[in-house]
Amino acid sequence: MNELIRAFVLLFAVIDPLGTLPVFLSVTKNFDTAKSRKVAVFAILLAAAILLFFIVVGQVLIEHMEISLAAFKVSGGLILLLFALTMVFRNSVHGGEVEESDYRHVAVFPMAIPSIASPSAILAVVLLTDNNLYTFGHQALITVIVFGILAITLGLLMAADRVQRAIGTTGITVITKIMGLLLCSLAMESILSGIKTYFTLG
Repeated sequence: MNELIRAFVLLFAVIDPLGTLPVFLSVTKNFDTAKSRKVAVFAILLAAAILLFFIVVGQVLIEHMEISLAAFKVSGGLILLLFALTMVFRNSVHGGEVEESDYRHVAVFPMAIPSIASPSAILAVVLLTDNNLYTFGHQALITVIVFGILAITLGLLMAADRVQRAIGTTGITVITKIMGLLLCSLAMESILSGIKTYFTLG
């Protein structure tokens, strides 16, 4: 249970539903409600497909590239750490504003990639569904958690205007900073675990 809670916290931090809100509000500011909702749905479906792809074949790619688990943990931890630091120190979450007339374009970029299915999220699902470490049942639970967080993200995006009025831009920023701090700690755990694995196997 503790492992699943830790996985939920990690995935929630890297997918970052609240941090996605400012991006969504920016790219859909010239759209009507119906088109904004189309952006939200299309972006979530695409992000789900991307993350599911890496859940299924991510381990195979790693094995064929002959990347050791220790190296992957350390490199993954470093990427997660850098991502977390941007969450803590950057003034705007996930980058600047993007204007695009076609809702499908903004749904792909920057919404689905890199805002929802970020490199850190992709890396996290690969680490959490390692065939050498976890059973199929565990991997299925991780997949359910990923889809659950994506459902939460979709709900927030569909109610973006109301969420912004309720907690304000400052509230979103504060929560994002807190998630960044938690992610820093989880990233360091991955780095230290990789170093320990390397020297243990060595």
